[in-house]
Amino acid sequence: MTGFFSGIATAMITPFNESGVNFEELGKMIDYQAEGGTDAVVILGTTGEPATMTDEEKTEVIKYSVARAKGKMKVIIGTGSNDTAKAVAASVRAEKLGADGILAVTPYYNKCTQKGIYLYYKAICDAVKIPVIAYNVPSRTAVNILPETAEKLAELPNMTGIKEASGNMAQVVETMRRIRGKMDLYSGEDFLNLPMLAIGGAGLISVTSNVAPGLMKKLYTLVTENKLAEANALQDLLLPLEDACFLEVNPIPVKAAYNMIGFDAGVPRAPLTELDEKFKGILHSAIKNAGLKTYD
Repeated sequence: MTGFFSGIATAMITPFNESGVNFEELGKMIDYQAEGGTDAVVILGTTGEPATMTDEEKTEVIKYSVARAKGKMKVIIGTGSNDTAKAVAASVRAEKLGADGILAVTPYYNKCTQKGIYLYYKAICDAVKIPVIAYNVPSRTAVNILPETAEKLAELPNMTGIKEASGNMAQVVETMRRIRGKMDLYSGEDFLNLPMLAIGGAGLISVTSNVAPGLMKKLYTLVTENKLAEANALQDLLLPLEDACFLEVNPIPVKAAYNMIGFDAGVPRAPLTELDEKFKGILHSAIKNAGLKTYD
């Protein structure tokens, strides 16, 4: 299945305060994405810290996000787990609450086989009717969706794409060759956005677009318009910011970046920590050098 969405999707943070989720600020962030031309928001993905949220919080965040983004952009809900039954249940809940699509990270820690990966996604796809995107990020899960497995996943009727964050461009190219015309490829590595688009990627699922949605959308547009010289120049401008957004484990830096550009993102939940002081100046400079306004 292809064509669920093209363009950019932002892997959204979840802003917290002393009371729990800061819904007022989440709404402002969703509006900021819409104003920047974002085509979809990913809620409760890895960047959204769902591992440290209660089921009640997740339910309320989905409801709120669907209502806030309605008519502006698509809402994709992160539902992955290291327990297939839990991933299926989360996907069913997201569909019932109005999600446009699902983003399911591979099972983590368990280190399942390629057969296990396939059966995991088949179970999710069988349980819902909305589009499902697989998320391959072996640096965090210790599981890698190999190209031949991606090709098999593309046969599932509502499997619409794969978010590729393996960092292995040779593997990505082979995956694209095998799935082309069957399901879409999305860049999950901001520093590889341009080459993934150039080989036929349908879009970006980006962390950096939390703070720079307009620039990310411009990069996508330049590549699709075949203005590669301009796209390369923009990617050169964006690269220091993309690097800065990963100075420490995601979403630590991007939460700090949101605070620097005038939002109240709060701080990550334990065991994650605030951005180390030694990195704050680097991040601040990267934001300003990308042409974004800072307020601290």
